[in-house]
Amino acid sequence: MITEQEKKTEPSGFLHTLNAPLASRKDKEFFVENLSMLLASGMDLMSVLVAIQEEFRSKHMKAIAARMAEDIDSGLSLSDTLAKTKMLDPDVLSLVRIGETSGKLDDNLKVIVEQQRKKRMFRSRLRSAMMYPVLIFIITITVGMVIAWFILPRLALVFGNLKLELPWLTQWLIALGEFLGRYGKVVVPLAILVIAVVFYTLFANSRTKFLGQYFLFSIPPIRKLIKEIELAKFGYILGTLLESGVPVVDAIESLEQAEEFPPYRKLYKHLKESVEEGNSFQRSFALYPHAKKYIPISIQHLIAAGEQSGNLSQTLKHTGQQ
Repeated sequence: MITEQEKKTEPSGFLHTLNAPLASRKDKEFFVENLSMLLASGMDLMSVLVAIQEEFRSKHMKAIAARMAEDIDSGLSLSDTLAKTKMLDPDVLSLVRIGETSGKLDDNLKVIVEQQRKKRMFRSRLRSAMMYPVLIFIITITVGMVIAWFILPRLALVFGNLKLELPWLTQWLIALGEFLGRYGKVVVPLAILVIAVVFYTLFANSRTKFLGQYFLFSIPPIRKLIKEIELAKFGYILGTLLESGVPVVDAIESLEQAEEFPPYRKLYKHLKESVEEGNSFQRSFALYPHAKKYIPISIQHLIAAGEQSGNLSQTLKHTGQQ
């Protein structure tokens, strides 16, 4: 099912800059999958866009499909029209653009659909790995709040009446209990609000979530999973782009722009600049400090061997299947 999206639509027109910031991931995947399927069936692009427009429930996505049809009818290419929507990642746009120029748009759209399936799998693995620690954290915070608010004040009253010499930790807990007994109705809701703001800042706000990404990367078990997922993404996406005819520098740039985790984005930026200067992948990895933290030495050697043998794209795709 396609969920309802933004009701307000923007004015249409060839000169109007298309933008799809409110399009959900599900809407984007639905669009690409149907575009691939309908074009493969032999329908022309205008008919495909009209059919997709009728399928969407979201008024926002209907407006985007309608404006795309207008721009296609005015002479714009599909890749340029999609670029105006800002709906798809740079690596996907590269595949569409290469497919148009090479006459293999149908084949490249099928590759894009497979890429989307891979990305869903990567996100699912990361989400599943995060679910358990987040659940434990929420339970711990909840139990701690209940104990601090309801039990500690009573314990403070009991120990306070005993007139005993207590250890410093017990004294601290008693003081905390007395404090919460007096101000708990203000402090506890305020603490919950602070935690919610911190979570939003670290993991939801697009401008600051890089801080949360750095935080996640600092936790060894999560860092290990992130490295496995990023290595698979690196190999599969870069290998697919190269196999489809995207120049190596452009392919790495697309990978860099689509990357979410800052440490890997910095690595890909270095690779792009280094390869652009004429260095091999092996030399580029050697020039980057602590590259083995992100791409294992064994994989670096494998990529170097594939580059030397002329089978880099296949080697990368094989790496992406690990």
